Amino acid sequence: MQVSLGDIAALIAALAFAFLVLRLGGLIGKAGAVLDEARTGLHEISEQTVPLLSQVTDTVASTNEQIVRVDAITSNVATMSSNVNALTSLFAATLGSPVVKAAAFSYGVRQALTGGGRGRSAGRGRGRRG
Repeated sequence: MQVSLGDIAALIAALAFAFLVLRLGGLIGKAGAVLDEARTGLHEISEQTVPLLSQVTDTVASTNEQIVRVDAITSNVATMSSNVNALTSLFAATLGSPVVKAAAFSYGVRQALTGGGRGRSAGRGRGRRG
């Protein structure tokens, strides 16, 4: 039995190919383990996300209820403000003019009784008395 140089080269090539297949098999196995871990992690995240989304939905619904209440309160305050404005205008229209006239009349009577209205020039030179 004679071993030629070609046989030795073929044997070395076969061993190198077997080593390459073995290394690729280990690499593929590790990649499979990484994918399994990723799948497990994704499954756990999905399990935690569903209850979280439910809680967020409840929070948004509660917030919407509170916004509706605040909107109703704001509407009531706007109505009250409008009513107070109308009441103030009514008070000024009904009592404002007579009160001003009464104040002017009482001032005139007071000036007449104290002698402050004797002459127009004398009254204009002085400032108001409080």
